[in-house]
Amino acid sequence: MPVSAPARKSEQTESDRLSDRSGTNAPAPLAFAAVILANVALAFGPLLVRMADTGPVASAFWRITLAAPVLALVALIGPARPRMPGKTQAGLWGLLLIGGIAFAGDLGAWHIGIRQTTMANATLFGNSATFIFPLYGFLVARAWPSRSQGIALILAAAGAGLLMGRSYQVDPRHLVGDLLCVLAGVLYAVYFILMSRVRVAMPPMPALAWSTMASIVPLFVFAVLLGERVWPDHWSPLILLALGSQIIGQGLMIYALGLLSPLVVGLALLVQPMVATAIGWIVYGETLALPDLAGVAMVAAALVLVRRGSARAVARPDDRNDGKRI
Repeated sequence: MPVSAPARKSEQTESDRLSDRSGTNAPAPLAFAAVILANVALAFGPLLVRMADTGPVASAFWRITLAAPVLALVALIGPARPRMPGKTQAGLWGLLLIGGIAFAGDLGAWHIGIRQTTMANATLFGNSATFIFPLYGFLVARAWPSRSQGIALILAAAGAGLLMGRSYQVDPRHLVGDLLCVLAGVLYAVYFILMSRVRVAMPPMPALAWSTMASIVPLFVFAVLLGERVWPDHWSPLILLALGSQIIGQGLMIYALGLLSPLVVGLALLVQPMVATAIGWIVYGETLALPDLAGVAMVAAALVLVRRGSARAVARPDDRNDGKRI
């Protein structure tokens, strides 16, 4: 059976021209650094939510609304400007719309859950995408782990258990908050899945700008229906939340989604409880026990292993030359 020759550079599709994933020299070290820094920035989100004088969903609304103009401006002045959907791009823009709504649901559910359960439970359940997103990679995207990545996954699971297990409590008073945080984690994984598909055909800033704008109306309606206080007296926590969590945190995360496997992105989410533990120690005087330190060490080892496994996979010449995306 004849095999068609690969398209010449001038014949590349619009999606390939827009995507920063189509090149063979994907900056994997830079992407890994980006996903780590993204989770460090996102780890400060719960602290800022508690500092805000609005309702929990209203703080999520302002996080999105204050960040949207900045993200739109960056996308517009960038080399690949966001365009209105064409006839062949309806599916792409549908993914962006649904992704934005899923992200709005994630933020709304998690912000409410933070105030109805313990911080340990909220962090544990809210980051359940750590294992849901890699599962999508294994079963759907067929991104099977290498041996070192499999070991990393086991280490990460054990480390997360140690990190959260000491303070985790099953309490009927926290049931609603726990369930809301579980829902947030599932919706966060859905958001990752949709945005990773968007990133095949769209650069990070336009993708983040469009999905962010799609989250504004659902969060505002949600906050109003719950009767929350929407207009704040003090803007500083909300501005820092928009800058740190949405512009920096999600900006770096969406960039990394276009270049890293679901397993690497999922395990990198465990940086958030590591940083949250440090924040609790510095801000709230929460002491660190031996299980906490052991959990941090195991998660750090898992990140090193998964990074090394990914670097070897990207470097294999047969993967680069067979015409497939890595």
